[in-house]
Amino acid sequence: MAEQFLTLMADLDEESQHLMSEWYDKLKDAGFDGVQTHGLPFHISIASYKVEKEQEAIELVKKVAEDFKKINVYISHIGVFPGGKVLFGAPDMSDELMSLQKASLMKDSIEEFVWTPHSTMIIDEPHVVARALPIFAESFHPFYGKIVRLHLCAFWPTREILTIDLV
Repeated sequence: MAEQFLTLMADLDEESQHLMSEWYDKLKDAGFDGVQTHGLPFHISIASYKVEKEQEAIELVKKVAEDFKKINVYISHIGVFPGGKVLFGAPDMSDELMSLQKASLMKDSIEEFVWTPHSTMIIDEPHVVARALPIFAESFHPFYGKIVRLHLCAFWPTREILTIDLV
């Protein structure tokens, strides 16, 4: 299968990774695994680009990384996207987060990409996500974290392209 799109992800700090891994472990222990890409760090997707714009995306991500420092986020709530296939934890919106997203857009970013900042816990069929929701809700607790790096990947199959730490 040919790659379909590129995504810029804002990776969360190690403490956030640990907390969110505990949430995911509880879901796995209850029999939920999901079909999302395993092995990627927990992150907030920031922007999506056309595959043929890879070089421009790399240059843009480098510029954005120069212009932004680590960003504080408050992961305050959980949600399910319309269609019921994605269960996530989400940050409160902030000026810094909105500025990062705006700076990361290209003129020809993928039009269908409507941005809702979130960190995916599982992707699965709606009936599976519905059964997983109470387990996630029971273990979820809000926390403060940080965006510490930008991470550009191509999807399906997953190919990591660029990772830049924010200072």
